[in-house]
Amino acid sequence: MRTKIVAGNWKMNKNSEETEDLLNELIEKLPLDKEVQIVVAPTFVNLASAVDHLEFTNISVAAQNMHQAENGAYTGEISANMLKSVGVNTVILGHSERRAIFHETNAMIANKVDTALKHDMTVIFCFGEELKDRQNNQHFNVVENQLRDGLFHLEKDAWEDIILAYEPVWAIGTGETASPEQAQEMHAFIRETVRKTFGSDVAEDVSILYGGSVKPDNAKEIFGKPDVDGGLIGGAALKADDFVAIVNAI
Repeated sequence: MRTKIVAGNWKMNKNSEETEDLLNELIEKLPLDKEVQIVVAPTFVNLASAVDHLEFTNISVAAQNMHQAENGAYTGEISANMLKSVGVNTVILGHSERRAIFHETNAMIANKVDTALKHDMTVIFCFGEELKDRQNNQHFNVVENQLRDGLFHLEKDAWEDIILAYEPVWAIGTGETASPEQAQEMHAFIRETVRKTFGSDVAEDVSILYGGSVKPDNAKEIFGKPDVDGGLIGGAALKADDFVAIVNAI
């Protein structure tokens, strides 16, 4: 059975005090008996304190990015070993903002995936098309290429540590959202693409999250689709009540 997951990507938001306040709210309000994996991804400077704060809860902590090198002269970068040393075992890689703003290529992201897996980390692998790709009916090709270039070099057993996160770029922070039908169509395509290379067992076991302006009022319908296994939440993850409502929509 696939794991249901709701992950909150806080991006470059929340200072130390604000992080603690939000975590306290989540601890108080999130359900304890829900069969869903809950993940939060604060900024690098707040990861260690978040791990400590959430030690005895059902909420785990992820990093928003990491460098592919083990160490070296990479000013401002963070390695897998550094993340592991503060108790972070999950990392988001390939987010559309990293691809667009910081020009991360499929090859670079594939290297990051390899490094994370080498350190026994779980990878939330992000991918998705831009508006022009969908308008030109190229969205399936773009998604397939990102998957193949980023993940299809892996051995089959590596997929135990992969979570897929489909994020249509045109629906991130824009207020636009893929319809539940569009989300299901793409998630089914993704699962079938994985199946063709790695077999039905991998395709059926891998969790595929939807990320793109998920809110309390649309989460239940999106999550109700058979190939949508949860969400990678952006803006709504910064408000405890909204995030809790999205978790409860699973």
